[in-house]
Amino acid sequence: MASPSSPSEFRPSKGFRQEVKDAVTPRASLLLLGVLILELAFVVSYIGAFHSPKPDGVRVAVVAPGQTVAGVVGKLNALPGRPLSARAVATAAQARTQVLERNVEAALLVGPTPGTDRLLVASAAGPAAVQSLQVVFRKVEGPRRTVTITDLRPPNPADGRGLSSFYLVVGVIVGGYLGSAALAMSFGARPANPHRTAIRLGALAVLSVLSGLGGAIIADTVFDALPGHFVALWWISTLITFATAAGGMAFQVLLGPAGIALSVLIFVVLGNPSAGGVFPASLLPPFWRDLGPALPNGAGVTLVRNYSYFGGNSTATAWWVLSLWVVGGVLVSFVGRPALLARQRAARDAEAA
Repeated sequence: MASPSSPSEFRPSKGFRQEVKDAVTPRASLLLLGVLILELAFVVSYIGAFHSPKPDGVRVAVVAPGQTVAGVVGKLNALPGRPLSARAVATAAQARTQVLERNVEAALLVGPTPGTDRLLVASAAGPAAVQSLQVVFRKVEGPRRTVTITDLRPPNPADGRGLSSFYLVVGVIVGGYLGSAALAMSFGARPANPHRTAIRLGALAVLSVLSGLGGAIIADTVFDALPGHFVALWWISTLITFATAAGGMAFQVLLGPAGIALSVLIFVVLGNPSAGGVFPASLLPPFWRDLGPALPNGAGVTLVRNYSYFGGNSTATAWWVLSLWVVGGVLVSFVGRPALLARQRAARDAEAA
């Protein structure tokens, strides 16, 4: 039998106006306002990042015969809007190595005669970047000079347009922030004591290991999209998940339930479009291009993609970013709650005095 206070119990209406007053509370209004703000922020962030991708300072190595290299580099760097950032290298072998080690996005090999120029690219790092470079070099080509594209590292056949790295990272990040949010909704946003904090972080660590394992199985074994790097994908995905979960828990310790909304804002609204998955950083507007590498999303895509296709080159910054999110999230989770309680006690003592 339902108790008198049960929300499922039928109650006669008090009239429409009175029911509106009872139902539309200030708390409910604030929650709906927060949802509206997040929704519009989502639209702004995704359209702002993707509405007009164009190359900006794409790094290109240039190899040209004799004294012509300086002129070619100068011509490329002087293009309107500065889509390219060209620099000379000595040999074609060095240019090839720089592309595969991700020190540059492409390499232009200028031949001795018209029709022998080649552009070395690695479309596994993002087919959209290759397409944008093709557009740029069509404008550079003269009537008697064409550039042949050579793809040094295309995506795996089962990797489609090279987006499996991005989707893997998006999936495990969802697991991280939803895991911390689920514990907050079950046991409160702020753990009651340090032991509870350790237990909650331990549970999130276990979730992260299982999340990384599941992601690696799906990406490597099930769909063969990113084959041959099972252990690396497992532990990279584990680190991404835990960095997001620890960050989400830290937000909740500092802000209470509002920390869940902040997690969505950072990891979904801002993190996904700036991650360099759909469009690489060189095609994104300045805000998203600068923000992406500092978030678990961008760092995660760099790690997964570069270990899957480029031997783990150019990943030092991404390792540091994820490690700082882990350490920062754990420290804030432990320190933030006692500091908040101390401020509350001081405020009560001051009021009592």
